[in-house]
Amino acid sequence: MRNRWLVPAGAAAAVLVIAACGSSSAGNGGSGGSGGSGSSPAAQAASSGSTLKTMKIGSATVLTNAKGLTLYWFVRDTPNKSNCDASCLQYWPPVTGSVTAGSGVTGHLGTITRSNGTKQATWNRHPLYTYVGDTAPGMDKGNGLNISGGVWHAITLTGSAAPAASPKASSGGGYGY
Repeated sequence: MRNRWLVPAGAAAAVLVIAACGSSSAGNGGSGGSGGSGSSPAAQAASSGSTLKTMKIGSATVLTNAKGLTLYWFVRDTPNKSNCDASCLQYWPPVTGSVTAGSGVTGHLGTITRSNGTKQATWNRHPLYTYVGDTAPGMDKGNGLNISGGVWHAITLTGSAAPAASPKASSGGGYGY
């Protein structure tokens, strides 16, 4: 049974098109790389698994790591595979290891195995990431960004994508597809 990807109604068609282009392989596949040498020590520490929490940012209740940093999902990922690798990992460190639910956290927690053998935490079958631009609790600078080949969304517990404060675009060129 496939879980629904949580997106605003207007973006549902775009997500379906993107999902149709994605991998549908079964198993615990993953893309290469870990936080690696391209990630700062702070980004690596922020991405480690632990107890997940919730926090109100604007009108949305978002999922955070134990340090209060917002967690994100990537539109190009599939339930069994992260499509964030190479340079993407410099901006979007994966949450590694198993996580547990703190107070107010609902949904299914699990892991996938990346191609380098590391475990990446998932929430409702979405591989989890932090964003290096979020340097303190309560920030969601990565929400709505179209960077590293696709759009990123803060994870909300309400069943819809977190509202983006303003349109954000990648400075990396291309259309993100």
